[in-house]
Amino acid sequence: KKYLNGDPSSKMTENRIQLLNEIGFEWEYVHRQTWERSYDELVNYVKEVGHARVPQIFPPNPPLGKWVKFQRLSYKKYLNGDPSSKMTENRIQLLNEIGFEWEYVHRQTWERSYDELVNYVKEVGHARVPQIFPPNPPLGKWVKFQRLSYKKYLNG
Repeated sequence: KKYLNGDPSSKMTENRIQLLNEIGFEWEYVHRQTWERSYDELVNYVKEVGHARVPQIFPPNPPLGKWVKFQRLSYKKYLNGDPSSKMTENRIQLLNEIGFEWEYVHRQTWERSYDELVNYVKEVGHARVPQIFPPNPPLGKWVKFQRLSYKKYLNG
């Protein structure tokens, strides 16, 4: 911008611009994963875990959790006729084929929390989730609740 505005402090020159253009330099590059790449990551997740319920906070792959959330949001916009939606019939079909759940239940079911614990164990090798666990606060609380429930169960 400085160069385009004639600012003499710019390190950019016509020659540098030409050299960069010759090798296909992208001046407005924005680092974003393609939809297809994220979809492939979700397919791999489904193959590994058995479902498409990626936690929104997913430490092994934070962009995947965010991407899944965005798909749900985009789908709602699509259903409401919002032109800003990036969702298409083809994408809906692909996501349906792998068992994608369009409705996110904010309050986690026991099974979902259990699945998150299974993922945690796969990642770290044990089920000792700290009660205060910033990468996934609901998981830490859920594990604490399981321990309390177990004690109550034992005590009748």
